[in-house]
Amino acid sequence: MRRADRLMTLVQILRDGALHRAGDLAEAVGVSLRTIYRDMETLAASGVPIEGERGVGYHVTAAITLPPLNLTMTELEALHMGLMAVEGGADAELALSAKSLTQKLDAVMPEDRNRAPASVGFAVYPFADAAKGFQLLPQIRQALRTRQKLSITHKDVDRTVRPLQLDYWGRLWTCVVWCETKRGFDDIRVDQITALRVLPSLFVDEPEKSLSAYTAQRMR
Repeated sequence: MRRADRLMTLVQILRDGALHRAGDLAEAVGVSLRTIYRDMETLAASGVPIEGERGVGYHVTAAITLPPLNLTMTELEALHMGLMAVEGGADAELALSAKSLTQKLDAVMPEDRNRAPASVGFAVYPFADAAKGFQLLPQIRQALRTRQKLSITHKDVDRTVRPLQLDYWGRLWTCVVWCETKRGFDDIRVDQITALRVLPSLFVDEPEKSLSAYTAQRMR
C-alpha cells in the first residue's frame, strides 16, 4: 500500500472519534508500530486534528470536512482543475507557481487544526492521481441534488449506489454511499471510480440507509 493511501486509510479509521490503539492501527494497514507512530506525527503536523500518545491510542478530535476558506464544493473543484491544468502545462515558471499555490492551499487544510502544519501537508496525492476523479464530480453533485442512484465501476466491480455526501481531503474526494449491490454503507474514493452513470431512478429517504445512519454506525 502506498504511503498516501495508508494515510488516507488511517484517517478514515480515526474519523469515528473513538480511541484506537496503535497496535490495532498497525494491524489494520499492515505496518509496524514504528511506522504508525511516524504516520501519526505526519498527520498531526499536517493539520489533521489528532490527539493521542504511544501506549494509549489516537483519536480525531474534530470533524474533517471542508477547509476553512469559505469555498463551495464547486469552487474547490474549479480551483483544483485550474491548478492541475497550469501545473501540467509547458510554462515552467507558471507550473512552479501552481505547485507553490497548491502547497499553500494544502497548508490550511483541514478545518479546526490545533497547530500550524508542516511544509508537507496531508494532501500528498499528486494531481495526476486526483485528477482521475475531478471529471466525475459534476455528475455526483447532480445525483446528490436530485437524489438519483449511480451506476459505478469501483475497483473493477460494478455497483449501484445511493450518493449521500461528498467529502474533501486535500485534493482527494470521497463519496459516502449506500451500496445496493453490497447492501451496506461505503466511503468510496472518487479517483478510483473508472466508470459512472447517473441512473434515471430516484431514491427516497429510508432511515436505515441515510447519512445519519452512516454517522451513527461509525460512532459505535
